[in-house]
Amino acid sequence: MAADIIESTGKRKTSVAKIRVNLKGDGKFFVNGKTLEEYFGNHHWQKAAALRPLAVANLGNVAVEVRAFGGGVTGQAEAIRQGLARAVAQVEPRLKKLMRDQGLLTRDARIVERKKPGRPKARKRFQFSKR
Repeated sequence: MAADIIESTGKRKTSVAKIRVNLKGDGKFFVNGKTLEEYFGNHHWQKAAALRPLAVANLGNVAVEVRAFGGGVTGQAEAIRQGLARAVAQVEPRLKKLMRDQGLLTRDARIVERKKPGRPKARKRFQFSKR
């Protein structure tokens, strides 16, 4: 372990999460000054998205501070997942391979397609009338 504090960034859609992991922490997880449970009410956003890299790497007692902004709740949760995976990958090379195999380091590049002129949305068309 090189350093006690690791910083990284994760992105998803228009959300950005700046992560700060203290390896000699007490297991507390804060997002924008709130606990993980307060910030993400849904169990899926907590466990499946945000905490997955820690579970995969089997890291328990680390303190995590997150500053998440932009986008919605799902985008922020998945941005936190990517940022946390990047931070964990910096700890040890075998953990980087583990994160890569789980698909946690890959940036999900899908973003909202722009609206086109003459259409109500990006691909939707107005109703066609023959007569």
